[in-house]
Amino acid sequence: MSFPPLDSPQWHRPLRAFALGMAAVRFTILSLVLFVTYVGIGALAHDTHFSLAWAILATLLVWAGPAQIILISTLSSGASIVQAAIAVTVSAVRLFPMVVAVLPMMRTPQTRQRQLALVAHFTAVTLWVECYRFLPHVPRDRRMAFVQGLGSGLALIGLVATAIGYELAANLTQTFASAILLLTPLSFLFSTARNSRGLADVLALGLGLAFYPLASLLNSGIDILISGVAAGTIAFGVHKWRERS
Repeated sequence: MSFPPLDSPQWHRPLRAFALGMAAVRFTILSLVLFVTYVGIGALAHDTHFSLAWAILATLLVWAGPAQIILISTLSSGASIVQAAIAVTVSAVRLFPMVVAVLPMMRTPQTRQRQLALVAHFTAVTLWVECYRFLPHVPRDRRMAFVQGLGSGLALIGLVATAIGYELAANLTQTFASAILLLTPLSFLFSTARNSRGLADVLALGLGLAFYPLASLLNSGIDILISGVAAGTIAFGVHKWRERS
């Protein structure tokens, strides 16, 4: 995507920055992945006998594909609302570091706390990845409006795809629907690899992939967490060691 220069008058109006953020969803492959993923989630909601209105509301309020799958799966298996809420909350903890990483990139001394709420809600892996690509081309005082537009555009894609997937559920085989959901982790893996520039980033990603087969042997149920924490800790240690050398 070609952005106006940082000192362009086009950035003077927050509404214009919001519109550019919404337009940016057309220039990322993750939008297509998001669309296909939510087609699968819509089909899953249909097959588990939830209503279309419920599926769309879940997409809007939960706004995280894996968390929605957990929500639908737990409720359809007979779990209580409290149990489903706990499972979704535990799943959402993984997004907290992304929020912590993204918000400092856009807030200014004039930013109010309430302005951060919508951005924090929209911060999932897709927005987190693309913020690192788009925000260097956006003036800092317009980044908040830009990301709000970017998040709104992504959410609109998710809502439309949920409705389409729900209506097409009768024509989707279970194998195809499962394959669709696999696109999300694969696309995030490749996007993270593309955005890894420092040695610590590359080392964390590489070690995480290397450690996962070993962690899976533990049969702990938290294999990804174990391999991720171990790889990230080692990469952080190497980064600090290089800084001191």
